[in-house]
Amino acid sequence: MKGLETLDWIVIGIYFLVLLGIALWVILQKQKDTEDYFLAGRDVGWFVVGASIFASNIGSEHVVGLAGTGASNKLPLLIYELHAWVVLMLGWVFLPFYARSGVFTMPEFLEKRFNSDARWFLSIFSLVAYIMTKISVTIYAGGVVISSLLNIDFLTGALATVILTGLYTILGGMRAVVYTEALQTVILILGAATLTFMGLNAVGGWGELKATLGDDYFDMWRPATDPEFPWPSLVITSTIVGIWYWCTDQYIVQRVLTARNIKEGRRGTIFGGFLKLLPVFLFLIPGVIALALKEKGQLQWESADQAFPVLMSNLLPDGLRGLVAAGLLAALMSSLASVFNSCSTLFTVDIYKKLRPNASEKHLLRTGKLATVIMVILGIIWIPVMANISGVLYEYLQSVQSYIAPPITAVFLLGVFSKRINAKGAMATLVTGLILAAIRLILELNKGSLDPDGFLFIIGSMNFLKFAAWLFLISVTVAVVVSLMNPKPSEEKLQGLTFGTITPEQKAENRASYNMWDILASLGVIAIVIYIMVSFNG
Repeated sequence: MKGLETLDWIVIGIYFLVLLGIALWVILQKQKDTEDYFLAGRDVGWFVVGASIFASNIGSEHVVGLAGTGASNKLPLLIYELHAWVVLMLGWVFLPFYARSGVFTMPEFLEKRFNSDARWFLSIFSLVAYIMTKISVTIYAGGVVISSLLNIDFLTGALATVILTGLYTILGGMRAVVYTEALQTVILILGAATLTFMGLNAVGGWGELKATLGDDYFDMWRPATDPEFPWPSLVITSTIVGIWYWCTDQYIVQRVLTARNIKEGRRGTIFGGFLKLLPVFLFLIPGVIALALKEKGQLQWESADQAFPVLMSNLLPDGLRGLVAAGLLAALMSSLASVFNSCSTLFTVDIYKKLRPNASEKHLLRTGKLATVIMVILGIIWIPVMANISGVLYEYLQSVQSYIAPPITAVFLLGVFSKRINAKGAMATLVTGLILAAIRLILELNKGSLDPDGFLFIIGSMNFLKFAAWLFLISVTVAVVVSLMNPKPSEEKLQGLTFGTITPEQKAENRASYNMWDILASLGVIAIVIYIMVSFNG
């Protein structure tokens, strides 16, 4: 790998100066209350909402990992990048219910729909999951990327990123996060698009790329008997995980709740849907290009995760290399800022405010900033732990979401689509799902010591996609059966929170929040998803 030259450092320096300028501008506008700090005053337009959704999703581990997927014949994982249609579900299906309920957080919505037990469960569960997975994984991947990009040691790279991102997140709150993310999205797309274009040029075009690797390499659909990626389980589980991540997870939904109204929020999700289609071309294809150039003897790298940085350092001229490096730093910082802010919101609104209901807005604002400081400190403490963690455990941390998603997805989907599902059914589903997910994880980590012919070994070694699909079916069954065994909730309490209790006025208000262009744009996103699915079919 070539190092960064003077011009690259100048480009990176300019990027940080502009970022600092935006952050300062936001910080100087004093936050009035918690709505201003956690939801940017609910006054954000569709462009910033969409860019923020995209930037929150694309972390450095995403960039490097997706290129690695393209370079290591794991193309079925491409389906997770085609979730643009699920992003549309957030805007068209879920957002009207969230916006009408006036909530700050997803656990708060569960309290309105079910009861306070469901809120407590999801609040604490989400916080622990964020610290264990999102914060740790983002810091770990970021440390690796920065240490290789800037030629510094892992600890220094990770520490610098956490402190810098933590500073503007603490001082500027959600407004600083969403506006800096809008800039970071532009930088990331420009840099990665340049690399894809120059990479295709170096390999001799798309036709030559397919000829070098063969048509079979570009097939994302494996037989139902495939041990790694059986297509039925892949489609079902990726959809379950997608609905959980895009439609019910605080990390993403908080971006849409910042919109000034349902119309701007929905348009933000449509724009976010279009942006979500870009990673296939911006990150996965460069990985495939890097493999083709390696086959031709023009590039050298050892592990697939090195594909993106090696391609970048060898193909791009001075200055442009700095732009892509700035894009990678942007991806890391935007993901980290999002998770810091979401954790702070969950703690302040769902835990602290419940324990101290009479706390003033000023006091809650201070608590929110303090909570962000604690998240930053926890992130720093976690760095040495992550540095010593084995690659195997790192992979498990990333696969944990396949076990977290099914019960939460079941509760939100049934909660919105059925007025018969009650609080007891929701709680039984969440608790059962957590217990089954924990059992699976323990058995998976210890399957080497289990009897190969025993039932426990079958559970521990079952393909994770199949396990998640079965867990979703169990979750739905538990929710329905337990709900039917208990009295149905009162329709008065559910007013406007499920499809069966929307008033004619609310229907009219929702109908007025979109027009033909919104529908056509959404259909355009779905058409592109279908086209890509058909194109990557051998």
